[in-house]
Amino acid sequence: MGLKSKASESHERAKRAALHAVKRARRVAERSGVSLSDWEGEFLGSVESRVEQYGRAFRDPEKGAAGASLSIRQNFKLKEIAGKASGKVKVPSWRKRRAAKRAPS
Repeated sequence: MGLKSKASESHERAKRAALHAVKRARRVAERSGVSLSDWEGEFLGSVESRVEQYGRAFRDPEKGAAGASLSIRQNFKLKEIAGKASGKVKVPSWRKRRAAKRAPS
């Protein structure tokens, strides 16, 4: 009957959010008919299994926030996969600057 601490509640919330994001990315890809590469499918599967088993998908505390279930890079790649599936591919800012420099005046 003990009460959970706020820290464990936030870890559980982060875990659920990470699992939901992985499942959402996979579901959007399936519904839109976009085929994910082998690497992307393996990435989604491995992240999902590590979050379910350990509560987080990375070990090094320098790679992400203390209460987060995904590292900064994993979160970025997950958003990239979801964007690819939904048709919203984001162009990196360095490419925009390079294209602006090449554009004739």
